[in-house]
Amino acid sequence: QPQLAVSGGGSVQAGGSLTLSCVISGLTYRPYCMGWFRQAPGKWREGVATVNSDGITNFEPSMLGRATIYQDTAKNTLYLQMNTLKPEDTAMYYCALVRSTSGGYCNHVAGLFTSWGQGTQVTVSS
Repeated sequence: QPQLAVSGGGSVQAGGSLTLSCVISGLTYRPYCMGWFRQAPGKWREGVATVNSDGITNFEPSMLGRATIYQDTAKNTLYLQMNTLKPEDTAMYYCALVRSTSGGYCNHVAGLFTSWGQGTQVTVSS
């Protein structure tokens, strides 16, 4: 079972930037989907951005143009760079991974992902 270790959360003012990191160990299968989810208090866990093993990305609409998801395969690390952060981006952010059965966009259904990192808090103040 892969292990995911998340880091990089913090507090920023609106308009600021943060980069989250997820170090993934024990990943032995392809194809896969990996990505970032977030959960604010009282809300469902939602997908922020995902990428598959072919590099195809999928973004939650509110993050389009404000987020970049990328992998550094040499470091076994997945990153989420977020710019122009808004107070509504405040949430606990999680890294997740699942074996996929086909190419194409990864979906953002949290329940389908089987490996999760611990959350990291992102707080954006106005």
